Parts: sequence; C-alpha cells; structure tokens
Amino acid sequence: MRKLKIIDLFAGIGGIRLGFEKSSTQGVECVFTSEWDKYSTQTYKANFGDEPVFGDITKVSLKDIPQHDILLAGFPCQPFSQAGLKKGFSDIRGTLFFDIERILKDKKPKAFLLENVKQLRGHDKGRTLNIIIERLREAGYSNVQYQVLRARDFGLPQNRERIYIVGFLDPNIMFNFPAPTFERTSVGDILEKDVDDKYTISDRLWAGHQRRKRENKIKGKGFGYGIVSEKSVYTNTISARYYKDGSEILIQQEHCNPRKLTPREAARLQGFPENFKIPVSNTQAYKQFGNSVPVKVVEKVAKQMLLHLEKRAATKTNKRFSRHQKVSRTTNHATP
Repeated sequence: MRKLKIIDLFAGIGGIRLGFEKSSTQGVECVFTSEWDKYSTQTYKANFGDEPVFGDITKVSLKDIPQHDILLAGFPCQPFSQAGLKKGFSDIRGTLFFDIERILKDKKPKAFLLENVKQLRGHDKGRTLNIIIERLREAGYSNVQYQVLRARDFGLPQNRERIYIVGFLDPNIMFNFPAPTFERTSVGDILEKDVDDKYTISDRLWAGHQRRKRENKIKGKGFGYGIVSEKSVYTNTISARYYKDGSEILIQQEHCNPRKLTPREAARLQGFPENFKIPVSNTQAYKQFGNSVPVKVVEKVAKQMLLHLEKRAATKTNKRFSRHQKVSRTTNHATP
C-alpha cells in the first residue's frame, strides 16, 4: 500500500502532522505545508526537514497545491476562543476557514482533520459551527463528525479541550472518534530534574499574581494563577500567552516562589517527543507550544481515520475482486 499524501495547513510547528506520522504503519508523505510565522517555520524545518514556503494561504493559488489524500488544518482559533475578540466570521481570521473549503472543493481529498478551540462549538449560539459543517457538506463531504476531546483523557497531564472535525469523501465510512484511554497522568512525569533559577518568578510577579487572584475572587471570577506540584494529576491549559507571566501553570517549589515551566516541559505537556528540537528563544517556544496541539490526542484520532480508510479501501478491493471472479466464471462456463 502506498503512503498517503497529506497537506499541512496553518501548520505551526507540525503537531498535527506529527500525530499522523506517529500513527501510520505505512507512513505518510507531506506534499504541501503552509505557515506564515517565521519562528514557527524555523522549528518546523528543524524537525521535519521541510521549510514551509507558502505563508498566507489566502494568496496561494489552487494550482500550487498538489493532489493529496488527507487535508490537515489547525485553523486560527482566536475569533472563537475566550481570549479572542469572538467576532467569528466577521473577523478576517475567521474567514480563513473558507480557504480550507476552496481547497477541499477543488482537490477532493479522501479525508480531512480540522482542529480548533472547544469554544467554536458554542460560538454565536452554535451558528458558526453549523455554517462550517454546512459548507463542508456542500464541498462534497456529507460524512462529517466533530467531538471535543480532552488531553488528560489520553495520557497527557493537561486539562486541554479541543474540538476535532473529521470528514470523509466516501459517505459509507462509519467513523468513530477514539475512546478515552484514561491513562494515569501526573505533572511530575513531565518535569525536569534540575531547573535553572531563571524560571523562578520574581517577588513582584508573584505578589501581582496573588493580588489578582484575591481581587478576582471578590468579583466572582476565581482566577489569578494556577499552581500545581509534581503530585498534581494535571495542569490548566497552556496558552500562547504563557511567555508573559506563566500565570496559568506555575510549579510549586519549596522555600521559594513558584516557577514557570521550561520550554522542554511545555513540549512534554503537549506530547512532543524528547528528540523534538527547540531552535528558538524561550518566548517563541512558549508561543509555539501554547498554540500547538496535544500530539497524543491527534495520534489517536489519526489512527482511527487511517484505520477506517484502510478498511474501506480493502472492502472496495474485495468487491472488485469478487466481480472479477464472477465475470471469469461466467466467461469460462459460457457455451462456445
């Protein structure tokens, strides 16, 4: 069986691609990559050997996109996230979904996987997601399903919830999202042993976190920082803003202020392997891992997708073989 060809849109540092590569027994071949951030492309090239030469997908001609089997896209989520402006499709970033649509209409890959924040499900009272599903079906993918999956249900110690949208061109494929594995998780599993003192937050920053938490509690918001120890089961969700003050995930330390995660710990929290290279500054690394996907979750979804595609291909092959045998028997028994 030949390698399936994939394209990686809004690729970031390649988390979705990595999940597919890790899940495929036959291997996958990435034939097109799009990413506009120069620092992300630096990390992507360091790990995959490919340099995303296409940045702004809105300016990419369909002629430049090769035929492929699976489209992957963690399309920009700011319009739908709690941290964003929540303008949805009235925001230019929200309209980037329609570039996915035009590629699907033109290239008709066998399947696609889209990833976004869980808030997409309820954005504009569900109307935004309904528009997306409707457009995907109009593009020829009547078989579209979506589900919110949580990283800590798949062996990563992070309470990260994301929506995954899967579609197949073949309407006869009956796809099921992977069931949670509920593997044991512990924050201690991702922590480094000897951490530089530079990751310990200053007295001023620590005082500010505590003050905001007190103020937010009075207002009923209840958040100022999140602190965990090595014995904690999971952390809050790491975000692209983590580099600013580390407030969502602070690591408890004895006899001193808490500390931020190191970039390697942030990588582990998202399920990236130990050999994943981090060639950029700490600030850029935090942004990249905060923007990326939990690789273990993508790996499980990808495995299910590939399994269903393989089963369907085998069924079609068997049907063709059966028809051929029937024709052969008819021909052999025909009267001269």
